[in-house]
Amino acid sequence: MIGWKWDFTAEILPRLGLATLNTLMAAGGGYAVALVLGLIFALAQRTPFRPLTVVTREVVEFIRSTPLLLQIFFIYYVGPQFGIRLSPWTAGLMAIGLHYAAYLSEVYRGGIEGVPKGQWEAARAINLSTVQTYRRIVIPQALPPALAGIGNYLVGIFKDTPMLSVIGVAELMHAANSIGAEHYRYLEPYTMVGLIFLAISLPTAWLVRRFETAVRRKLGLIK
Repeated sequence: MIGWKWDFTAEILPRLGLATLNTLMAAGGGYAVALVLGLIFALAQRTPFRPLTVVTREVVEFIRSTPLLLQIFFIYYVGPQFGIRLSPWTAGLMAIGLHYAAYLSEVYRGGIEGVPKGQWEAARAINLSTVQTYRRIVIPQALPPALAGIGNYLVGIFKDTPMLSVIGVAELMHAANSIGAEHYRYLEPYTMVGLIFLAISLPTAWLVRRFETAVRRKLGLIK
């Protein structure tokens, strides 16, 4: 029982490989939801319709102030009491997407508020609508400064996917727990999961930095 068993490692690798794909799908799906919903949250807080602004701001603060684990439980277990029945995968994606959308909305908001007011005045002077101003002028200028924060949350989402194991989503930690319980060995599965997370997180963080640098260079923000 003591020491590393290479034959056991080879035996469990296929299961961990499949769980890795599931983890990447969960992280990617949740991130896609967060990107879109986060921008909606950010824009909803800047409307002239005061009630919508206030409600959105309070919703964002509520989400940011409560744990992701609680939100996962709430969506999956409390939702059916209100007629909202979701599969573990869908509930997990919605929880991750909603949770990180609240944080990304602040990243978007910071980028949008960093756009000089003169840009808004110029847009009004040429009779651009609010939608056209955001789409053509504001958002293209707001995104480059926000890329670092947006990219960091991608890595954060990937590292938070193990929380989905509590509702039965077959991601990496769920697979490692199942393997450990079946064979009464936890050294190999947990170590392999840690190495897999490192093998994905570190290159992803590097790629995000490279992408940010490339975008800034293309826009002439750096040489």
